[in-house]
Amino acid sequence: MPVAETELKFDSPYQLLVAVILSAQCTDKRVNIITPPFFEKFPTAASLSIATEDEVFSLIKSCSYPNNKTKSLLGMAKKLVSEFNEIVPDNIEDLQRLPGVGRKTANVIASVVYDKPTMAVDTHVFRVAERIGLTTKAKNPLDSERQLVKYLPEAIIPKAHHWLILHGRYVCKARKPLCSECGIRDFCRWYLKESAKEESLNPKSEVQQTK
Repeated sequence: MPVAETELKFDSPYQLLVAVILSAQCTDKRVNIITPPFFEKFPTAASLSIATEDEVFSLIKSCSYPNNKTKSLLGMAKKLVSEFNEIVPDNIEDLQRLPGVGRKTANVIASVVYDKPTMAVDTHVFRVAERIGLTTKAKNPLDSERQLVKYLPEAIIPKAHHWLILHGRYVCKARKPLCSECGIRDFCRWYLKESAKEESLNPKSEVQQTK
C-alpha cells in the first residue's frame, strides 16, 4: 500500500473529526457522500453548535445510527466551541473529552492531523494485525494497540494504521483473503500456517518434488 492515507475526504481538522464520528459502523464511501452537503450547511464547529437535531439528522440519516451520531456531533461542536475555541485538540486526553470521540477516533485525529505516533485500532486493524502475526492473542483493541505501538518504529506508526486498514479492506479480507495477490504472504503467520496444513493433507509425491 504505497499510498497509505485515510480515504475519508476532508479539508480541515474539524471536517475530519465529523467524518470519523460518522464513519463508526459505516463505510468511508457512504460518509464521503454525506459530508459535502453537511459541510456546506455547517462549515465550522460554531455553525454546527447552534444547529437543531432535526437539521443534523436530515443530512446524516443515510448513515448507521443517525440518532446517536446526531447527538454526538452536536455535543462535540458545542464543547469544541465552549472549551477549545473551535481548535481540535492535538492530544488523546482532550480529544476523548469531546462527545462521540472514543480512543480509536482520538487516535485517528492525532495521527492524521498532527502526525502523532498513535495507533487507531478498528475492526480491520484488530483482525489483520492478529492474522498476519503483528499481534499475539490480543484480547481487545486496546491490547492490540499497545502491542503494535510497542514493536513498530515510532516514525511509521501513523502510516501503519492506514497500511493495516487498506490491507484488510482490499487484500486481507475477512472471509476470503486474497493470498495470491498479497505481497507479504511469505511473512504472514496465517498464510504459513494454512500452507503447512494444506501440505500435510496433500503431500507431493517424490517424483513431483524432484520436478
